[in-house]
Amino acid sequence: MYIVVEGPIGVGKTSLARLLAEREGASLNLEVVEENPFLPGFYQDPERYGFQVQVFFLLSRFKQLQSLLQGELFHRSVVADYLFDKDFIFAAMNLRDSEFDLYSDLYSHLKPRVGEPDLVIYLRAETDLLLERIARRGRAFERDMPAEYLAELTRRYDEYFRTYSGRLLAIDAHGYDFVNDAGDRTRLLAEIDGALGRTACI
Repeated sequence: MYIVVEGPIGVGKTSLARLLAEREGASLNLEVVEENPFLPGFYQDPERYGFQVQVFFLLSRFKQLQSLLQGELFHRSVVADYLFDKDFIFAAMNLRDSEFDLYSDLYSHLKPRVGEPDLVIYLRAETDLLLERIARRGRAFERDMPAEYLAELTRRYDEYFRTYSGRLLAIDAHGYDFVNDAGDRTRLLAEIDGALGRTACI
């Protein structure tokens, strides 16, 4: 089984992915964020560093998912905190003209070689909650992230998932504090079990 947790920056993807991986006894596949050497520069000068940031993310995520397809995915369940397509969502926001064309060509060659999840959990939240959670985790390079950027990112996620063809569970993150509230955690896991065709939370 291959489960993906997806959503905008700060929504709680990694926290939920860790919770699910522990419950399922699954391998945890986390995206490389802080290891991207271009990311701090991107938040200061998006036009200058956008292409480098996106290509680094695209290739690192492709390599991670390829290793899953060739190994652990055939032997045990995997929970990931990103969908391969997320990189294209960000690239469409951050790149222009010839840079976006070049990126799109690279993406189109890699995408068919990546497997599709059995379930995608789309965690959604409005900008105020995202800003609150971003501030709480305290990454220096995210400190001054504009609210407008997060709002546009959420809009693009909504647009993408409106036409997503795979098995999808959309969750309003405002309704769950699954990290700190045991009752919320139980309710959320029950929703996920329902999406997986299970009758009870295990």
